[in-house]
Amino acid sequence: MTPHSPPKTTGGKAVYGASVGILMLEAQFPRIVGDMGNALTWPFPVHYRVVKGASPDHVVRGGAKGMLQPFIDAAQDLIDHGADGITTNCGFLALYQHELAEALDRPVAASSLMQVGLVNAILPPSKRAGILTISASSLTDQHLEGAAVPAGTPIGTTEGKREFSRAILDNELELDVEAARLDNVEAALEMQAAHADMGAIVLECTNMIPYAADIQRATGLPTYSMASFVEWFQSGLQPRAFASTDTR
Repeated sequence: MTPHSPPKTTGGKAVYGASVGILMLEAQFPRIVGDMGNALTWPFPVHYRVVKGASPDHVVRGGAKGMLQPFIDAAQDLIDHGADGITTNCGFLALYQHELAEALDRPVAASSLMQVGLVNAILPPSKRAGILTISASSLTDQHLEGAAVPAGTPIGTTEGKREFSRAILDNELELDVEAARLDNVEAALEMQAAHADMGAIVLECTNMIPYAADIQRATGLPTYSMASFVEWFQSGLQPRAFASTDTR
């Protein structure tokens, strides 16, 4: 082989260059830039698969009953087409974290809620993370246990406000973005006022990503979303390559 010949490489995938596979709910509501389901949100390519029958209402309010196998099948299809790791676009799928990890031979990061323990670890001992969710009435101990969230973690919600929870969970065709932003900011401020020891916020809902910066500015607290989680996840699946430096 001459010095300029390309090295040998190995195949095995149908699609290259996108390491993260995202399991999508079957929904029709608008997905603005920042939403996990808008491909322009990501600074790297991703794979998508829509899981048929997995509506927002069924997964959140209905506990995703009967949906485990469809999620496993869709995840396996993503892997077969080149994904190196699997994630989902609903924090309530923490319910299936262990089952998906057991069924698949790739890393699985099912829910933004899995960040709570990590965030707690980086905060001062007197502080803890709080969770902002789209539906506190649907978020059960089983969801929290699936993501290893400590008992007693503060929980705030946009539920019952003017726009966000209703438009997403009822799968509406229109979204008042400003009203949704206000719902998220107000809910975060209410949670902060109720928990003086809260040192950071973890956004459960992947549709909250577009409002993370507004929440951080309003509360002054570090705010973590599914975007921060997936970007960390991808950085291990496909680490950034650095140019070598000649130190001679």
